[in-house]
Amino acid sequence: MAQLPVPAPPTALIPFGVQSPTARADTAQQIRVQAAAFERSKTLPSHSDNGDEALYPTKIGNYSKGLPHNAFGEVDLVAYGKLHAAVTSGKPADFQSIPLGGGDACHSVKLVNPQAGLCFDMEGADSHSLSIPPSPAVASDVRAAEMVELYWMAICRDVPFSMYGREPLTQAAIADLNNLAAFTGPRDPNTGMVSSQTLFRGGTPGELTGPYISQFFLQNAGFGDLAVNDPMGNPVQQYTTYKADLDYMIAVPDWLAVQNGAATQPKSPNLPFGPNVTVGPRFLFNGRGGAAFVHVDELYQAYFMAALNLLDSLKFNSYDPDNPYQSPNPCSATEAGFGTFGNPHVATLLAEVATRALKAQWFQKWFVHRTLRPEAYGGLVHFTKTGQKSYPVHSDVVNSLALPQLFDKYCSYLLPMAFPEGSPQHPSYGSGHATVAGACATIIKAFFNENLQILNPVEASADGTSLVPYTGGAVLTVGMEANKIAGNVGMFRNHAGVHWRSDHVQSILLGEQIAISILQDQKYVYNEPFAGWTFTTFENQQVTI
Repeated sequence: MAQLPVPAPPTALIPFGVQSPTARADTAQQIRVQAAAFERSKTLPSHSDNGDEALYPTKIGNYSKGLPHNAFGEVDLVAYGKLHAAVTSGKPADFQSIPLGGGDACHSVKLVNPQAGLCFDMEGADSHSLSIPPSPAVASDVRAAEMVELYWMAICRDVPFSMYGREPLTQAAIADLNNLAAFTGPRDPNTGMVSSQTLFRGGTPGELTGPYISQFFLQNAGFGDLAVNDPMGNPVQQYTTYKADLDYMIAVPDWLAVQNGAATQPKSPNLPFGPNVTVGPRFLFNGRGGAAFVHVDELYQAYFMAALNLLDSLKFNSYDPDNPYQSPNPCSATEAGFGTFGNPHVATLLAEVATRALKAQWFQKWFVHRTLRPEAYGGLVHFTKTGQKSYPVHSDVVNSLALPQLFDKYCSYLLPMAFPEGSPQHPSYGSGHATVAGACATIIKAFFNENLQILNPVEASADGTSLVPYTGGAVLTVGMEANKIAGNVGMFRNHAGVHWRSDHVQSILLGEQIAISILQDQKYVYNEPFAGWTFTTFENQQVTI
């Protein structure tokens, strides 16, 4: 078990007890100063991009959505220069001078919050002291393999997760991905091949076990006295989703308008539901439903639902054994946790790490990498494949078996998007959803008993109308399903077409670092005797803070 370093304890050793106002103020200052000194003592990382911005004068490898473009989706270089100047200086006035594709704020969708990447925080690691490695280059075989996966995810959006590998579309996807040496997604540990059990999943511990969807997305989560019930009165997690085959940006004029920042129809979680039906809601059962969830969710919503499930006192005592109020060794026979080590503590901590995760990732997005979105790469593939241009996309994507299927259906090689507006107006690398997922899932694993078995596991039926018992026989635990819900949310964004696999993989690790840094800073603020947080990381290492 790895023991992670934490800030030194204050001179007034825990428990602090009742102090005079002056002594209390001095202790509060000392705790904050020592936490800040601890963060400052860490080795500062380098922040390196993949070199595409310097390599291509036309900036084809970088994010430019919302700025003006030519007929091939190549950005106006004056406008891109203004964007680059703003993220180089960080001056608010420079951001205001960036030309938008619609000509003015009334006719263009605005860039999303670049200055969040310059915000400081009063807790945890500073956003600039964390890093993610360079994104795959636009011409690389890894980027091409990621795009092949995204094409297949779009093609297979309406295939139920329970049918993966049992029908032609996902069988073709599995075969095509197995032909790609550079594909970095998970493979079957026994065969080394992409399989129905690994298709479109993340690769952290537990994600390849059991149903595709985490139990925390399927089992009940009570909202106090609020009735969120099925017709029989049972609390359920059902969601409104989008109609089957409802894909966007598949014609060049529509695609180009969105690249220029044209406003599209508003987000709506109430479009008619899926295959052969006109109403929802349904349990999460396919990629389109997952995409619909991450279109309108509050970013820590899924993990709040998981916490509500675990805090259901009628089911089991789920707190981690290290919790000082947890049986069999509570710190007091007369007290129970609440504001510290109790339900409000974990519920608010999820939101606490979420906002810091976004600030850290927004620094990476805007001020380091500025990576193009998959929809923009789809334009490179389309114009190359149709012979109108010759872009440096790898042959693995040009020769993918997905492309003929797309062209037969849509008469283009653009990436079909689940949302009318495509991706949001900020760079792709990394994923805000996945960073929040990594941070919040880490809090779940730290606060709750990650070895606790999930009882009576279920999965959605093939049409999403009901839950059926999971009969695969594998044991599912809180830790495994916390990893899986983080993987679900991150990969749902990929099902929508708005992120790359590397966006997800690196971002959950960044989120984990953020949560760890906050837990480290909080280690010595409690009056209760507390040994520390122990949990298993996304890279399968058990650590104690």
